[in-house]
Amino acid sequence: MSAPLDPDHVAATGRSGSVHRVTGETDVRVSLNLDGSGRCKAATGVPFLDHMLHQIASHGLVDLEIHAVGDTHIDDHHTNEDVGIAVGQALAKALGDRRGIHRFGHFVAPLDEALVQVALDCSGRPHLSYSLQIPAQKIGSYDTELVKEFFVAVVNNSGLTLHIRQLDGANSHHIVEACFKAFARALRLAVEIDPRRAGAVPSSKGVLERAGA
Repeated sequence: MSAPLDPDHVAATGRSGSVHRVTGETDVRVSLNLDGSGRCKAATGVPFLDHMLHQIASHGLVDLEIHAVGDTHIDDHHTNEDVGIAVGQALAKALGDRRGIHRFGHFVAPLDEALVQVALDCSGRPHLSYSLQIPAQKIGSYDTELVKEFFVAVVNNSGLTLHIRQLDGANSHHIVEACFKAFARALRLAVEIDPRRAGAVPSSKGVLERAGA
């Protein structure tokens, strides 16, 4: 078990962002540190989502602290979506004007028979292209259609251009986990500091759009 994170410490160090989102359906807190070591404390009330958030932290070397209380007695939809929204908003805060980063990331992740490709651009322009074909309707109690909804929420609130392609796969758990691992590694590549940029914005225009601006 990883040690619990201190949200105040996460917010005070590195490139970080914290969000507290409250609606009539959920209460979500997210703290995110891009310059972390892969530590994660996730308690969303949706066990499979917690498992996937751990993949983002571990393979993206992002420190995450996520706590959510939602109307899971109805279903997992609102919690899944609102966690995605808060993660996207925290990511946008952590990236700021995206100065000095590599900006682009790409990774192909295998998990047994499954193979998933993710390419992303920290462009500030939200776009999702998604082509997972998940055979099962549920993994445990988690509706697999919520995978796309999670990434829609992340993309729209972080300003990522994100392409997800399934190249192979038959086992639903393997396909989804390979997707999250590929996303994490692609994000890690994109947000790491490029020493040759010398702190400049990675765009020929000299500026990138900022999500929420």
